[in-house]
Amino acid sequence: MGDITLLSETPVSLSEVKNTIELNKKEKKELNFRENKVIEYVNLFCKIKPKESTQLKEEIANLNIARLKERHIIKIIDILPEDVETLKVVFAGEELTLKTEDLNKIIEITKKYA
Repeated sequence: MGDITLLSETPVSLSEVKNTIELNKKEKKELNFRENKVIEYVNLFCKIKPKESTQLKEEIANLNIARLKERHIIKIIDILPEDVETLKVVFAGEELTLKTEDLNKIIEITKKYA
Protein backbone atom coordinates (compact mmCIF):
# COMPACT_ATOMS: atom_id res chain seq x y z
CA MET A 1 0.00 0.00 0.00
CA GLY A 2 1.04 3.57 -0.59
CA ASP A 3 1.82 6.01 2.13
CA ILE A 4 -1.06 8.06 3.43
CA THR A 5 -0.47 11.74 3.95
CA LEU A 6 -2.59 13.63 6.43
CA LEU A 7 -3.52 16.94 4.87
CA SER A 8 -5.39 18.51 7.75
CA GLU A 9 -6.76 17.70 11.15
CA THR A 10 -9.87 19.24 12.66
CA PRO A 11 -11.27 18.31 16.08
CA VAL A 12 -15.01 17.57 16.14
CA SER A 13 -17.35 17.10 19.06
CA LEU A 14 -19.35 13.94 19.72
CA SER A 15 -22.56 15.75 18.77
CA GLU A 16 -21.07 16.65 15.38
CA VAL A 17 -20.02 13.03 14.87
CA LYS A 18 -23.51 11.84 15.77
CA ASN A 19 -25.09 14.32 13.38
CA THR A 20 -22.77 13.31 10.53
CA ILE A 21 -23.44 9.60 10.99
CA GLU A 22 -27.19 10.15 11.20
CA LEU A 23 -27.09 12.09 7.94
CA ASN A 24 -25.02 9.27 6.44
CA LYS A 25 -27.60 6.76 7.69
CA LYS A 26 -30.37 8.61 5.84
CA GLU A 27 -28.41 8.36 2.61
CA LYS A 28 -27.26 4.74 2.92
CA LYS A 29 -30.23 3.38 4.92
CA GLU A 30 -27.88 0.88 6.56
CA LEU A 31 -24.71 1.53 8.51
CA ASN A 32 -21.61 -0.65 8.55
CA PHE A 33 -20.25 -2.27 11.72
CA ARG A 34 -17.96 0.62 12.70
CA GLU A 35 -20.63 3.22 12.16
CA ASN A 36 -23.04 1.25 14.35
CA LYS A 37 -20.42 1.03 17.11
CA VAL A 38 -19.77 4.77 16.88
CA ILE A 39 -23.52 5.48 17.12
CA GLU A 40 -23.74 3.25 20.22
CA TYR A 41 -20.84 5.11 21.83
CA VAL A 42 -22.13 8.55 20.92
CA ASN A 43 -25.63 7.75 22.19
CA LEU A 44 -24.12 6.76 25.54
CA PHE A 45 -21.77 9.69 26.00
CA CYS A 46 -23.04 12.63 23.94
CA LYS A 47 -24.74 15.06 26.31
CA ILE A 48 -25.52 17.94 23.96
CA LYS A 49 -27.23 18.60 20.62
CA PRO A 50 -25.21 19.82 17.61
CA LYS A 51 -26.77 23.31 17.67
CA GLU A 52 -26.00 23.68 21.39
CA SER A 53 -22.51 22.35 20.76
CA THR A 54 -21.87 25.09 18.22
CA GLN A 55 -23.21 27.76 20.58
CA LEU A 56 -21.10 26.47 23.47
CA LYS A 57 -18.01 26.39 21.26
CA GLU A 58 -18.57 30.02 20.27
CA GLU A 59 -19.17 31.13 23.87
CA ILE A 60 -15.97 29.49 25.11
CA ALA A 61 -13.98 30.82 22.15
CA ASN A 62 -15.32 34.33 22.86
CA LEU A 63 -13.69 34.22 26.29
CA ASN A 64 -10.43 34.84 24.39
CA ILE A 65 -8.31 32.65 26.65
CA ALA A 66 -4.92 32.81 24.95
CA ARG A 67 -3.66 29.26 25.45
CA LEU A 68 -7.02 27.52 24.95
CA LYS A 69 -7.05 25.81 21.56
CA GLU A 70 -9.95 24.39 19.56
CA ARG A 71 -9.13 20.82 20.62
CA HIS A 72 -9.38 21.87 24.27
CA ILE A 73 -12.77 23.45 23.62
CA ILE A 74 -13.99 20.25 21.95
CA LYS A 75 -12.90 18.21 24.99
CA ILE A 76 -14.82 20.60 27.23
CA ILE A 77 -17.92 20.26 25.03
CA ASP A 78 -17.74 16.45 25.06
CA ILE A 79 -17.34 16.18 28.84
CA LEU A 80 -19.33 19.23 29.99
CA PRO A 81 -17.59 19.59 33.35
CA GLU A 82 -19.71 21.08 36.11
CA ASP A 83 -16.92 22.02 38.52
CA VAL A 84 -13.35 23.27 38.38
CA GLU A 85 -11.84 19.97 39.54
CA THR A 86 -13.47 18.07 36.66
CA LEU A 87 -12.33 20.75 34.24
CA LYS A 88 -8.77 20.38 35.48
CA VAL A 89 -9.00 16.63 34.80
CA VAL A 90 -9.95 17.43 31.19
CA PHE A 91 -6.58 19.14 30.82
CA ALA A 92 -4.63 16.52 32.80
CA GLY A 93 -2.49 15.23 29.92
CA GLU A 94 -2.04 18.62 28.31
CA GLU A 95 0.67 21.19 28.70
CA LEU A 96 -1.90 23.79 29.61
CA THR A 97 -2.42 25.75 32.77
CA LEU A 98 -5.18 28.28 33.10
CA LYS A 99 -5.91 30.90 35.70
CA THR A 100 -8.59 30.07 38.26
CA GLU A 101 -10.73 32.95 36.99
CA ASP A 102 -10.61 31.52 33.44
CA LEU A 103 -11.55 28.07 34.72
CA ASN A 104 -14.49 29.58 36.60
CA LYS A 105 -15.66 31.44 33.47
CA ILE A 106 -15.61 28.18 31.50
CA ILE A 107 -17.57 26.39 34.23
CA GLU A 108 -20.20 29.16 34.30
CA ILE A 109 -20.77 28.63 30.58
CA THR A 110 -20.80 24.81 30.64
CA LYS A 111 -23.30 24.72 33.52
CA LYS A 112 -25.87 26.35 31.23
CA TYR A 113 -25.63 23.36 28.87
CA ALA A 114 -25.28 20.51 31.35
